[in-house]
Amino acid sequence: MTSPRNVLFLCTGNSARSILAEAILRHEGAGRYSAHSAGSRPTGAPHPAALETLRARGLDHGFARSKSWDEFAGAGASRMDLIITVCASAAGEVCPIWPGHPHTAHWGVDDPAAITSSEADILARFAVAFDRMTARIDALLALGDAPVAELLPAIRRIGDLP
Repeated sequence: MTSPRNVLFLCTGNSARSILAEAILRHEGAGRYSAHSAGSRPTGAPHPAALETLRARGLDHGFARSKSWDEFAGAGASRMDLIITVCASAAGEVCPIWPGHPHTAHWGVDDPAAITSSEADILARFAVAFDRMTARIDALLALGDAPVAELLPAIRRIGDLP
């Protein structure tokens, strides 16, 4: 692979799971992957527990902002190689027509932002989401650098990991 692959993680609000996935792939896949995230209906800001989860694990979160998927669908947008939905809502929505018609996969993870109990419970749920996303990204990176089209069945099976 000569240039990094562009990956876009999608969720509805782009405040939790997709932000975590973007941070993990930015860190673990640096040089091989260029990670991005967006939402169909962005909340306007990353969830504070997502930022705390990244901070506690020493991952950069300075990039993090909740943004619309429209930023990646317009005529001057970077061409994505792979789009991965990380929530069922985004997977079921009618997506924009992406420049270059990238490959897609779904890696559903329970929404840690749906927890409204104690701060400790919320952070624990974010830790679970972080660990699940890390395992999936590690599996993606282990696939190697063959063309995405050849890896697509394996990439899609990653979504079945616990």
